Amino acid sequence: MKLHRIIALISRYLYLYRRSLPRIMEIFYWPFLDLVIWGFITLYLAKNQAHVPGFVTFFLGALILWDMLFRAQQGVTISFLEELWARNLMNLFASPLTPGEFLSATIAMSIFKVVCVSVIMGACAWLFYDYNVLILGLWLLPFILNLVIMGWVIGVLTTSLIMRFGQEAEILAWSMVFLFQPISCVFYSLEVLPVWLQGAAWMNPDTHVFEGMRAVLSGSGSPLEHLAWAAGLNAVLLIAMVALFYKTFAYCKVQGSLVRVGE
Repeated sequence: MKLHRIIALISRYLYLYRRSLPRIMEIFYWPFLDLVIWGFITLYLAKNQAHVPGFVTFFLGALILWDMLFRAQQGVTISFLEELWARNLMNLFASPLTPGEFLSATIAMSIFKVVCVSVIMGACAWLFYDYNVLILGLWLLPFILNLVIMGWVIGVLTTSLIMRFGQEAEILAWSMVFLFQPISCVFYSLEVLPVWLQGAAWMNPDTHVFEGMRAVLSGSGSPLEHLAWAAGLNAVLLIAMVALFYKTFAYCKVQGSLVRVGE
């Protein structure tokens, strides 16, 4: 892997943001809109359901963390789609660029998006709702790290599917992450799910992050067990998805479908 090729790709993606309002809105406007809508919803529920302790804290914290996962996934998938839309995929992989370098660049872009979203949502939450995301303390960093890695897992999976099935699978770039939301227990505890679904939720790293977040905010215990589960599951899933990406890339290259996907 060559660092200068990775940096060249990162520069190429950053230049796209200079004069593109839709791309800028993707980073700033939609997270802000989500925060405003859900923030007012949680305030309303807090006034009418005062018996639920920490309602606003749980909801706003969950929303901010969930959006970090979503932007991490988007950073990987949208970077691939940028090449697809620009009809540049064939040119890209005709160069000495390796699949590993491509993934590294897209992951770097996802980190860039997560940082931007974190700053914007954290500042807006404090300004509009007097909510300090740092209330999670030192646990905030491992929570975010595990969610970002899960975002990469979903992003690499989505990219592999789009590469394999072509532009008709583009919709997955925006919908795939929400397939995991019901079993991620973002806004409710694991016990709310039916028993038959709790097993699937337990194998989802996101579930452990949000269960750990609620444990910290409610003061009911340490999230170490949940963080250990999340880290272990993320490690297995990330390795599996990277292997799938390499296998899909090799298959598309042999079949010649990589050229058709890009053109």
